[in-house]
Amino acid sequence: MKEYTTELIRNVALVSHGSGGKTMLAEAFLHVSGATTRLGKIEDGTTVSDFEEEEIRRKLSLSTTIVPVEYKNYKINILDTPGYTDFVGEVISGLRVADGVVVLVDSVAGMEVGTEIAWDYCDTFKLPRFVVINKMDRDNADYKKALASVQEFSPTRLIPVQLPWGEKAAFAGVIDLITMKAYAGDGKTAEEIPAEFKDAAEEAQMALIEAAAEGEDTLLEKYLESGALTPEELLRGLRAIVRSGAYIPVFVAAGAHEKGVTPLLEAIVELMPSPADVAPAVAKGKGGEEQLPATDSGPLAVYVWKTTADPFVGKLTYFRVYSGILQGDTRIWNNTKETEERMASLAVMRGKEAIPQKVMHAGDIGTVAKLGATNTGDTLCDKAHPLTLPKPDYPAPLYRVAIFPKTQADAAKISSSLTRLTEEDMTLHWFPEPATKQTVLEGMGDQHIDVVIRRAQTKLQVGLNVEEPKVPFREGITRKGDATYRHKKQTGGAGQFGEVWLRIEPLPDEDYEFTDELVGMNLSKSYLPAIDKGIRATLANGVIAGYPMSNVKVIVYDGKEHPVDSKPVAFEIAGREAFKLAVQQAGPVLFEPIMNARVTVQDANMGDIISDMNTRRGRVVGTESDRGRTVVVAQVPLAEMLRYTTILRSITAGRGVFSMEFDHYEMVPTHLAEQIIAARQKELEKEREED
Repeated sequence: MKEYTTELIRNVALVSHGSGGKTMLAEAFLHVSGATTRLGKIEDGTTVSDFEEEEIRRKLSLSTTIVPVEYKNYKINILDTPGYTDFVGEVISGLRVADGVVVLVDSVAGMEVGTEIAWDYCDTFKLPRFVVINKMDRDNADYKKALASVQEFSPTRLIPVQLPWGEKAAFAGVIDLITMKAYAGDGKTAEEIPAEFKDAAEEAQMALIEAAAEGEDTLLEKYLESGALTPEELLRGLRAIVRSGAYIPVFVAAGAHEKGVTPLLEAIVELMPSPADVAPAVAKGKGGEEQLPATDSGPLAVYVWKTTADPFVGKLTYFRVYSGILQGDTRIWNNTKETEERMASLAVMRGKEAIPQKVMHAGDIGTVAKLGATNTGDTLCDKAHPLTLPKPDYPAPLYRVAIFPKTQADAAKISSSLTRLTEEDMTLHWFPEPATKQTVLEGMGDQHIDVVIRRAQTKLQVGLNVEEPKVPFREGITRKGDATYRHKKQTGGAGQFGEVWLRIEPLPDEDYEFTDELVGMNLSKSYLPAIDKGIRATLANGVIAGYPMSNVKVIVYDGKEHPVDSKPVAFEIAGREAFKLAVQQAGPVLFEPIMNARVTVQDANMGDIISDMNTRRGRVVGTESDRGRTVVVAQVPLAEMLRYTTILRSITAGRGVFSMEFDHYEMVPTHLAEQIIAARQKELEKEREED
């Protein structure tokens, strides 16, 4: 592949709901541009984009793949993103480095939930976009209905640049409103518009000219005077309105059958911005914020948007050069990790094929293998000119599982493997939960977690089993309690003796406080650290159900000691047992984590969601409106939300989304607490028997 300078590069993401045709459109781009000799098929597992074993097995995209397409001396970096909502993190990573977006809409299904989610992220990144009504040759294809479904969702006006040449089985190609020519099949050859489509094309072209005239004052003046624009002026005006986001142009295609593909490539080259045309990136430097236009002469700034573990190559790092020029076989500064890295051999990935590159210009996207410390979201730059490019916000994980190793050998690798996986995937998170003594893995849904577990097995050679996680309850007290305990042990020789008198009370604003009110000489203060140690150990393991206890104040007010037999271990035991007795007097209870949940659904589903929340012991705090959808805001126990992703999809036919974050702990209702405590005590008893 030859070297491409900034103005000849286009970075374009393909987004849609699952099965919208993104991968096959990318495949068609490669084929019509001559990069491949035959069109791959998803069913056969032969597409360039979906090359991972798991993608071939599932027949869907699981990660964002880079597919560079060379067309008319331009390089179009196509970013093929997943459509399934569990993998939204990959969509965000792809959009972070894109300069434009092609939104694919199924001609039968219209606007779908995955497309809506991706569209919202396009708005977040302020990206210009095309809409492509795809699969126009499907049975029941309906161009007008599909277009109306997008316009209903989009506050920005849609403006057709092409009309379909027929529909369903009669879909022959596209009618281009700029050139006023028809293009059959892949669209390489222009011909006259068939007579039956002439009137509709002329009417649509007038609307297009009106929209394009708004792109520039001079064009608007000419249009108002003459009522017409030349094809070159029309393109210039369209370029301006696309890049400003004033209008969204609409195209038609049947990507899997290569219909309308060449005109779409032409439009990407002509209308989508190059990296030099977009607003400069903003980075943090030594002197504050710096504007970084995409020029080779600027300071080097490289953003890492994706990392993968490859069993053969090792770690593969995907990056975009935002400013400056990147040479192969050089040393570069990772400003995020504050360490130097060696950029050995640069490459451009086309699916799984690495195409070596000596130089990458500003705006280009490439890869490098075997960087040591660099992870997704890091910024690489010159050490003498440190810069940090911003990371996008990723949604918090929504679905959690407890994981444990399959074998003893896997146990040794579990921590490093999970860390590596979470460094690659920004929507994945893991942590050891001390309250339940489980390792918890969090992701966006069951499919996401399943893919991660399989990836750990195939790429990192670590076997993991999964089970539903336990809820991290906490123990607490509701009133004051008082207790005395004497520990006395005499077995010949030196004995053990310690007596502790203590009082406990609730402490709402702190986890734990230990103090004393000792007077006189009954108990030396030198034994207080031992008593404190015994109580802390009990707090960690709980008293009533084996969950950690918090929000407790302990006051030691008296005790007794023996001149010979008293020693710290005796007071550690006495303090522990006195504390347990005091807890029984202090109204012990269980507390559970309460989450703030925001559920976004179609208005028609609001009643079902509120009703379902009530069955989950949730309290609906209120509702908000968001572009024709309703956001239900509720506080709900974590115990009731462990599998909510699956439930929500079922209630809303996949159109609902939600987010949640921890808010506070709240007392578990007595009838539920009794069941939880009884079940937990059985578990602990079983564990003791096994030990």
